[in-house]
Amino acid sequence: MSGYKPVAIQTYPILGEKITQDTLYWNNYKTPVQIKEFGAVSKVDFSSQPPYNYAVTASSRIHIYGRYSQEPIKTFSRFKDTAYCATFRQDGKLLVAGSEDGGVQLFDISGRAPLRQFEGHTKAVHMVDFTADKYHVVSGADDYTVKLWDIPNSKEILTFKEHSDYVRCGCASKLNSDLFVTGSYDHTVKMFDARTNKSVLSVEHGQPVESVLLFPSGGLLVSAGGRYVKVWDMLKGGQLLVSLKNHHKTVTCLCLSSSGQRLLSGSLDRKVKVYSTASYKVVHSFDYAASILSLALAHQDETIVVGMTNGILSVKHRKSEVKKDSLPRRRRPTYRTFIKGKNYMKQQDDILINRPAKKHLELYDRDLKHFRISKALDRVLEPTCAIKTPEVTVSIIKELNRRGVLANALAGRDEKEISHVLNFLIRNLSQPRFAPVLINAAEIIIDIYLPVIGQSPVVDKKFLMLQGLVEKEIDYQKELLETLGMMDMLFATMRRKESTSMLEHTSDGFLENKKIES
Repeated sequence: MSGYKPVAIQTYPILGEKITQDTLYWNNYKTPVQIKEFGAVSKVDFSSQPPYNYAVTASSRIHIYGRYSQEPIKTFSRFKDTAYCATFRQDGKLLVAGSEDGGVQLFDISGRAPLRQFEGHTKAVHMVDFTADKYHVVSGADDYTVKLWDIPNSKEILTFKEHSDYVRCGCASKLNSDLFVTGSYDHTVKMFDARTNKSVLSVEHGQPVESVLLFPSGGLLVSAGGRYVKVWDMLKGGQLLVSLKNHHKTVTCLCLSSSGQRLLSGSLDRKVKVYSTASYKVVHSFDYAASILSLALAHQDETIVVGMTNGILSVKHRKSEVKKDSLPRRRRPTYRTFIKGKNYMKQQDDILINRPAKKHLELYDRDLKHFRISKALDRVLEPTCAIKTPEVTVSIIKELNRRGVLANALAGRDEKEISHVLNFLIRNLSQPRFAPVLINAAEIIIDIYLPVIGQSPVVDKKFLMLQGLVEKEIDYQKELLETLGMMDMLFATMRRKESTSMLEHTSDGFLENKKIES
């Protein structure tokens, strides 16, 4: 017994995304707060001024939320029909909204009744924004028109009729009060200049345009539609810089981080992708429970708000940095105390005695040493071990299988004990690093407990789930082997023909080495 060797815990490579600075930055959010709205959340917009409230447009209401509140602090509901969009003015004091009846309404945040009503569109308004001078409003609607409104006089200034389909998105330049961009279902993105009464630039996106975004400098334009996110250089006449296709479904919304170095896109595939504006590569990704319609970031990226088709508003707040209280340090021995005698040289008459270091066995190793196989398996199936260090549990299962006693360790368990085993297998069976060991263990459990199925509904449900996972994993591995066989055949046909060499006499009498392909 003194020669027992502890079980070697095999280290498995952890498969997943590489930990980068972006991963740490975008994962540094608390658990999301979910708020239920009355309908699909079509628009979310943050105020650029403290206290950084945000407006949520859903159904026939516009709710104003405080950044950390879960209940609306103000509601605007005086719409004849569904409201589609709402945008804050730069100073955060006014809010402009568009609705399905073609109306554009201006609200004061401190009041409830609309200050101004702009009537001129004949169909639903899906895009509204303030110009840079704060005294004009741009709107786009399903009547194919784009209108510019004067706030003090409540009058229409200009109407542009260059689009041939619904105008569903747009934004105004932050630097020039005469420039604004609109995107339409006619696959085009147009930049209009109020001084020329016509568009000054038009680019072809190739898909119905769902969202557009101008960089703060005004030099770059981003358009989203279909599965594509495209970046255009406005200073070069609308030259296409890059076309991104990282989503599996239609991209519905765009957002820029506070630093301007990261671009975010939301899609109907329930994902939010974060791109670097330097390389335009995906540096991070968020997963959500439903298709995404709207997306917004607060000042300094402190809060990220996502609106979904099921009416759920997901709000994530950044974790605050907790400063550790500086405790008085206990005085410890000096460095000389630890190295005392370290450099002592052994003399001729000295006898060197090495004290062997005592090895302490883990609890599961002690059980294995005394042949308590079921108890050793129970120890590694406890949640503290099975969840945090599943590789330890898998190593013990592998060791029991090597000894030929895995079936004995798994047999004779009650409902609670077998539930622990089934939970672990269901959670880790699909992981490639554990699959070879756990599939064998799952087959043993199915053989042992199949005759007693039907005595516990909880175990029955997990048992059927495990059986389905095993069958699915086996089919998956068969498909991989078939694919591997096809790849081997392709590589074999692409292999270069072997060449042979032979010696020939040249005209000058020397031998020449020639290669002949067989």
